[in-house]
Amino acid sequence: MLALCEHLNLSGRQLIDALVLGIEVSCRVGNAIYPDHYDRGWHITGTTGMLGSAAACSRLLGLDAARTRMALGIAASQPTGLREQFGTMTKPFHPVGAARVGLMSALMAKHGYTASKRALEAPRGLLQVFSDKTDWSEISDGLGQRWESALNTYKPFACGIVIHPAIDGCVQLRNGHGLTADNIQKVTLKVDSLVLELTGKTSPRDGLESKFSVYHSCAVGLIHGQAGEHEYTDEVVNRADVLALRAKVEAVVDNSIHEASADLTINTTDGRVLHLLVEHAIGSVERPMSNDQLRAKFAGQSEPVLGAERTAQAWALAMDMAQCPDLREFFAATSGGR
Repeated sequence: MLALCEHLNLSGRQLIDALVLGIEVSCRVGNAIYPDHYDRGWHITGTTGMLGSAAACSRLLGLDAARTRMALGIAASQPTGLREQFGTMTKPFHPVGAARVGLMSALMAKHGYTASKRALEAPRGLLQVFSDKTDWSEISDGLGQRWESALNTYKPFACGIVIHPAIDGCVQLRNGHGLTADNIQKVTLKVDSLVLELTGKTSPRDGLESKFSVYHSCAVGLIHGQAGEHEYTDEVVNRADVLALRAKVEAVVDNSIHEASADLTINTTDGRVLHLLVEHAIGSVERPMSNDQLRAKFAGQSEPVLGAERTAQAWALAMDMAQCPDLREFFAATSGGR
């Protein structure tokens, strides 16, 4: 979308419009086949993301309904992403690959390339090949009334979202009780089975693997009070204090606890027993990040590349994007080094 907007000199409003449409397509198709599709081992961000990208790029290109259908059909034959790749460099490649597929599919459709008109819903189409569950109502119900983007939120932590309640609990107990790593004797974490299925790596070897370790994530949450990109580097994952605290974290399955929740108990060296049930983590729909928190996250990721001044400029332009007649100033602020 950004590439097309730059190439075609489109407005900020057009970008936002296409983004909302792309999210809608990705999430509605994903909801129709989740969890069966995901349980089979597909990485749903990639395997439905290419459809969202195709829809969004078709919108920006001004394709009519017939050619947009072709774009979706072309994209449907190019699924990207296996969960086996989690913890490797290939996992973050999946959304990149999905974006590339969607853009290419929309451009191909624009120039007359064809696909099946029933590439999604046919018996041998995408949905029924991908999943035994096909809930068509998830795709069609409430179109134009219920918006998936309104149900989506921003992630405060640089790891799988199922770990976020555990990190949130660790940060809350750390800050609320002045805990340090030396104060902690044991950490007991009760979570849904999906948490350990996705993030049960007890001994991650590098920063990428540590993003799939609830043990590492709890340790850095307790030590640093946060879990951003810095906390998932190769250096931090092998640091002595992190290794020591990680070994004190015990995670057990309790399927009475929702996958978006975590039950945390910390035993301290001075005999205290601290308990917290996190039903909704920071960053959830129920507890969304504030604009100040979003700005801090953006700055933390952008300033090392763009510097403080250009980061502030990019943030201001992004917040006013709907009013931008074109995005040239935004692209100038966000491209290149310092």
